[in-house]
Amino acid sequence: MSVRHISTGSPFEEQIGYSRAVVADGWVFVAGTTGYDYATMIMPDSIETQCENALATIAGALEEAGSGLDHVVRVNYIVPDPSEWHKCWPITSTAFAKAKPAATMISAGLQNLEMKIEIEVTARVAP
Repeated sequence: MSVRHISTGSPFEEQIGYSRAVVADGWVFVAGTTGYDYATMIMPDSIETQCENALATIAGALEEAGSGLDHVVRVNYIVPDPSEWHKCWPITSTAFAKAKPAATMISAGLQNLEMKIEIEVTARVAP
């Protein structure tokens, strides 16, 4: 089995010991991704901007893996405050308009209190 690891350079990847994405046998597994702007390590205040940032980071990792948001088959959203989740719907429905992946929203605490959403996806490598 061929395995390739993709990193975004986030300090969390090194500190915790994980890859942003792993490509294996035609699949791309993207780790739970929060809304940091990894270039500045700034976390925006709004869940909407955090959602946009997380999806941009995910899209970049998928592109590096030879995939993209249109090839996502599964997405998990983790949101500490479920009352804010609906604010992300316009963003996620646009991002996944073509893929329409199987999806789950889980309400749970995240690593840092400033984190309002974490997104994890599974995708196929583009044909």
